[in-house]
Amino acid sequence: MSDGPTHGGRLAAARRMFPGAPGPFLDLSTGINPHSYPLPRLPDAALTRLPDPEDVAALEAIAARAYGVADPALVVAAPGTQALIQVLPLLFAQPSIAVLGPTYAEHAATWRRAGAAVRDAADLADLAAVSAAVLCNPNNPDGRCWPAEAVLAAAPGGLLVVDEAFADLEDPGLSIASYLPRPGVVVLRSFGKTYGLAGLRLGFALAAPAEAAALRAALGPWAVSGPAIAAGCAALADTAWRERMRARLAGEAAALDEMLTAAGLRVIGGTRLFRLAAHDEAAALFDRLGRAGILVRRFADRPGWLRFGLPGTPEAGARLRAALRNPS
Repeated sequence: MSDGPTHGGRLAAARRMFPGAPGPFLDLSTGINPHSYPLPRLPDAALTRLPDPEDVAALEAIAARAYGVADPALVVAAPGTQALIQVLPLLFAQPSIAVLGPTYAEHAATWRRAGAAVRDAADLADLAAVSAAVLCNPNNPDGRCWPAEAVLAAAPGGLLVVDEAFADLEDPGLSIASYLPRPGVVVLRSFGKTYGLAGLRLGFALAAPAEAAALRAALGPWAVSGPAIAAGCAALADTAWRERMRARLAGEAAALDEMLTAAGLRVIGGTRLFRLAAHDEAAALFDRLGRAGILVRRFADRPGWLRFGLPGTPEAGARLRAALRNPS
């Protein structure tokens, strides 16, 4: 068992917690697109050969176009953004850093493990007096967003890490990717959440040449698998799929809001991939849903909050609606 932050998606632990729950478990505890990208057949070489540097370069060039980055050299492919979050404090050590929260807990945890004093920040204005900062835009779990210009205006003079894991399907004006390169600025982009392929483990850092070179060297050769490269090249190049998905998920998020509101929850934020709701008896509701075989995300430091991923199918939506209505 890890001593670090807890996360969603741990179905084995959920089955132990709710041994009598009907199966299969409906996992709404993560912010992963329930409609995964329809991957083409992967070439055999993706599994049988080590990736060539040219394969990685091709992936990074496609990612640069998808994210609006002018130069592919500013894009670093990695085995998921979590790997980058782990590496950043080791490469760019800081005596102290501000983390705008409440947010994804791994940011503060990794900086603390590296010896940095972590200061909590409540809004962009709190970053003006610090030399290093981390923020998520859109924020997880409350979905708060800031325009790119506001983020850059509040940027500290030293290091700024902007986690844009949920930005792909939101307003393009949120991302600071097109403003790069800027010294000291590192942007993180997730692949698995948007494309519903979290198990593939693929993510990107977008950074100025010095920071990008340091990250590339730290990750070493063959950091990204052949299947991840092939899948990433296909999905990131498919702009039409991404636009269709943006519209589809907006409708599904609105429908989830209606369902949660009808059940007496207060929707207080979210993105197209998850909704954050408050309830006076959130702990009891978490247990009720768990006994019905539905896992949602709870927060130890915010006991009145629950985060819901999108059900994804009419059948899953009906199952959630029934569990929300059933008081037993």
